[in-house]
Amino acid sequence: MKQSLLANKTLREEPRDEQSPGAILLIRAGFVEKLSAGLYNFLPLGLRVFRKIEKIVREEMEKIDGQEILMSALTPRENWQKTGRWETFDALFKLKSFDEKEYALAATHEEIIAPLAKKLILSYKDLPLYLFQIQTKFRNEKRAKSGLLRLREFSMKDLYSFHATEKDLNEYYERMIKSYFSIFERTGLREKTFLTFASGGSFSEYSHEFQTLCESGEDIIHICKKCQIAVNEEIKAKTPKCPACGENDFETKKAVETGNIFKLGDKYSAPFDLKFRDAEGQEQNVIMGCYGLGLPRLLGAVAEIWQDEKGLIWPKEIAPFQIHLLNLAKDKKQANELYEKLSNEKIEVLYDDRELSAGEKFAEADLIGIPLRLVISEKTLKEDSVELKKRNEEKTELVKISEILTVI
Repeated sequence: MKQSLLANKTLREEPRDEQSPGAILLIRAGFVEKLSAGLYNFLPLGLRVFRKIEKIVREEMEKIDGQEILMSALTPRENWQKTGRWETFDALFKLKSFDEKEYALAATHEEIIAPLAKKLILSYKDLPLYLFQIQTKFRNEKRAKSGLLRLREFSMKDLYSFHATEKDLNEYYERMIKSYFSIFERTGLREKTFLTFASGGSFSEYSHEFQTLCESGEDIIHICKKCQIAVNEEIKAKTPKCPACGENDFETKKAVETGNIFKLGDKYSAPFDLKFRDAEGQEQNVIMGCYGLGLPRLLGAVAEIWQDEKGLIWPKEIAPFQIHLLNLAKDKKQANELYEKLSNEKIEVLYDDRELSAGEKFAEADLIGIPLRLVISEKTLKEDSVELKKRNEEKTELVKISEILTVI
């Protein structure tokens, strides 16, 4: 991509209505544009990162047998009334159609997935079943702040699992924990993310959150110094000892919840009469689990953590481009040829071909945060070379243009 054609304008000044350091950099670097509190538009650079996170999440869900579907975001009032959440879920955006029928913009999809699964599950032979979607959610957040960490409209991966037995649910639950940590590993968040005990759902003493250490986060977690399992603030008040190992020596940190998993039991299957016939022909309630992960929040957490005083530092697998090529030479011939060479090898390159000063180009490159920077200048051309620098390192090195593919 030639930067002269990119729909991007960087900002020198910080936006006045943003407090989160990560969100400030995402706006300044031209990844997102703030529409209103809790509402953001994704620009080309930001959407490239988002799509890569989406790809990782999809791949990891498919690895553990998830089948992707897409449910309606506009949901009928009757479904919510069956579980009692039409009256009690205060974050629902509610609206009426021209015929006075009432709907909610889906904040979550338990009330939709259960009746859908009823058409797919008849006997124990149809179980287990794992269905997931990546879809837009709407929540009437009273505290929409901290940039992408708390939104009113956001894309969410929610997977729902359906089981015949508690044992089968428990086994899949453990598979999901490993899958989530794989997602955090690939997105650059693993080292700062902790499995965190939270208040139980309808089916177990505890549920679990995945909390990522972040100064802009709104949560407080207590990390066990012995086993590195955490408990959130609410459960710490009830359980002074670590639920995993029994120790009571903790380190307290600020964090943001980047994922959560629940054992639902029959909380949502029972209201919709979601049953199966077991091997003896007896009807039983289907046992459910749900597993949520907000994609913009994941992106926002990466921006909060992977940065320095100059700008963003994207982990390789989710960076918008792999290489930022800067031309500082008067003649663009060598830079143009290198750009074509890299592009032909299917390497993602952002090529700064604009007529700007070297200082402006370097500053924008650091702000945008692409992993590798290549610079062609009059000085490097004298040695038939290009200057290579990693975004997270200070040192530079000269590499022969003829050897650049091998080196990178």
